[in-house]
Amino acid sequence: MAENPSTTGTKVSEPKPGRSAGSGVQSVERVFELLELVTDAGGDVTLSELSASTDLPLPTIHRLLRTLVSLGYARQLPNRRYALGPRLIRIGEGASRQFGALARPQLKTLVDALGESANMAVLDGDMVVYVAQVPSQHSMRMFTEVGRRANVHDTGVGKAILAQLDDDTVRGIVGRTGMSTPTSFSIGTVDALLAELDVIRERGYSIDEQEQEIGVRCYAMAVPGAPTPTAVSVSGPIARVTEEFGQRAVPLLREAAGAIAADVAA
Repeated sequence: MAENPSTTGTKVSEPKPGRSAGSGVQSVERVFELLELVTDAGGDVTLSELSASTDLPLPTIHRLLRTLVSLGYARQLPNRRYALGPRLIRIGEGASRQFGALARPQLKTLVDALGESANMAVLDGDMVVYVAQVPSQHSMRMFTEVGRRANVHDTGVGKAILAQLDDDTVRGIVGRTGMSTPTSFSIGTVDALLAELDVIRERGYSIDEQEQEIGVRCYAMAVPGAPTPTAVSVSGPIARVTEEFGQRAVPLLREAAGAIAADVAA
């Protein structure tokens, strides 16, 4: 959270430690602001780049980063750039488990109503990771399972998430990960992906048309206002997950996504 920005763009003197103008503790707010900036930068950033992205004084940034490095929540790389530290992994994994547990009642409602498996996934770096699943009663085993990581361009949840981002961010993500084509239906070019995302934005949901796994179709929708880009989905064999199925699934997905968003905000 920026504090006391100068209208001329020059840095202002650092206020005394204590509480911020809001109800939060100022030093805690600053720490999390820095961690989010490092995350947004792809986990590899310089002091000067951080300074350009916030109104925090450079000495404050340096002091907070030194503390984070000493605690293992940040790392200083040999090239003097800063990255997220390994101690954040356990926190992130714990948060993912709790987030997944929060969503399970809504996923179960989807399964009960539609009879097919329901999933929730979040954006983790440049990929999606599945954090919750309620399987259907059918015995068919599919690609999705909790903890599985996948590319964003060839999954229903991934495309639903990408549709929430601007095109430059999308280009950056697929530029770093590449655009593998697990099946002959997979999207393999940036232009084709951006065109698909325009369609998703207009209709409000995505469809994985056998792009990740032959014989499997998935309907997915982003969770509005989630703390990290998130999507829920229902998937199953194309013989059962038809267009008629999608007409029933879309309003239920919207309802589930809204309920999850409300639970997160509560």
